[in-house]
Amino acid sequence: MFGLLILFGLVMVLSASNVESYNKVGSSYAVFVQQLAYCGFGLVLFWLGLRMPVRMLRGTSGLFLIGCVVLLAMVLSPLGAEINGAQKWLRLGPLSLQPSEPTKLALALWGAHVLITKRALLHQWRHLLVPLVPMAVAIFALVMLQPDLGTTITLAVVLLALLWFGGAPLELFGAIVIAAVAGAAAMAGLAGYRSMRIQSFLHPGSDPQGAAYQARQAMFSLADGGWWGVGLGQGSAKWDYLPNAHNDFIFAIIGEELGFLGCLVVLLLFGTLAYVGIRIAARNTDPWIKLVSATVTTWLVGQAAINIGYVVGLLPITGIPLPLISSGGTSIALTMLAFGLLANFARHEPQAVSALRHESARSGRHGGLSRLLQLRPPVPYVPAPRSRAAGWPIASSGGRR
Repeated sequence: MFGLLILFGLVMVLSASNVESYNKVGSSYAVFVQQLAYCGFGLVLFWLGLRMPVRMLRGTSGLFLIGCVVLLAMVLSPLGAEINGAQKWLRLGPLSLQPSEPTKLALALWGAHVLITKRALLHQWRHLLVPLVPMAVAIFALVMLQPDLGTTITLAVVLLALLWFGGAPLELFGAIVIAAVAGAAAMAGLAGYRSMRIQSFLHPGSDPQGAAYQARQAMFSLADGGWWGVGLGQGSAKWDYLPNAHNDFIFAIIGEELGFLGCLVVLLLFGTLAYVGIRIAARNTDPWIKLVSATVTTWLVGQAAINIGYVVGLLPITGIPLPLISSGGTSIALTMLAFGLLANFARHEPQAVSALRHESARSGRHGGLSRLLQLRPPVPYVPAPRSRAAGWPIASSGGRR
């Protein structure tokens, strides 16, 4: 699944970007080569995530989050680079870094650590919310100052997943929904372009050459593809008809060139990710791994659902990339790191630990793949002597009512 998503994404980035790439730099392969380089770096991160000890991951999650918050603050300083009206990158020579991307993973790791550490007290709202929610709100504020509503929504998905799988009561989610609606209305009023996006979503025919142009072009692309598509590389939308064809709207190019069948493949791949990720969470006995696995899976699948939702006209446009498929350096590299962590957590399932240890004891060494990737043997989870039993959801005593 991981490899299929990467290969599928590379092929579609090459197809969707060749026209724009040629117009800008005189080569049809410039964006593709850049994406390929970021995938190579992402594979290194995947390998590091696969072999990191779980105890080290949890112990350094706080430092990871602090580092991300510092980088988010640096983005708002003169060190930040502004592109297309948003100041959300840091320039590192010829490369650029978008700190909000690693912040998603950092929030998931640190938030899970906080909730698991306090799991015996999570039936009390002040322990459930503090310090997780204040830290998350501070991060939201830094990202919104860039401004970047799409990433803020994804970070909110991470926070909601932490609270949901942590066993927060349903009343809390009702309050969060009310606050989110009020906040969205306020942000739409403060920024004219957001208000226009919402108006174009509610009234698609009101401004077909203005705010609704991108969404209409995406729908035309999907309609042109039909069941089987016009053929890989044969789409017309990427000829300057559909802005951001290889970024936020690459799903429309998939629909045009590969048709409903290509779109269905993408949906099945992300559906498989949802099943595998939740299964990893359910099969593990370590409560921190349970919470992180479920949260990361919800983040990735939720981000894909939002992207596909606004491309097909079910949601307002928010500018969220499609994980592992849209072009974008920091996004794909950090997503590959997240997949590496999920693979690492899969190796820590009790059945996997038993099988790997049995193989090692029988042959005197690890299997060929473990030797090739230099993977450490997984350490079985041993609960603390006085800790409560780790059930599902984690905070069973203060769970949803």
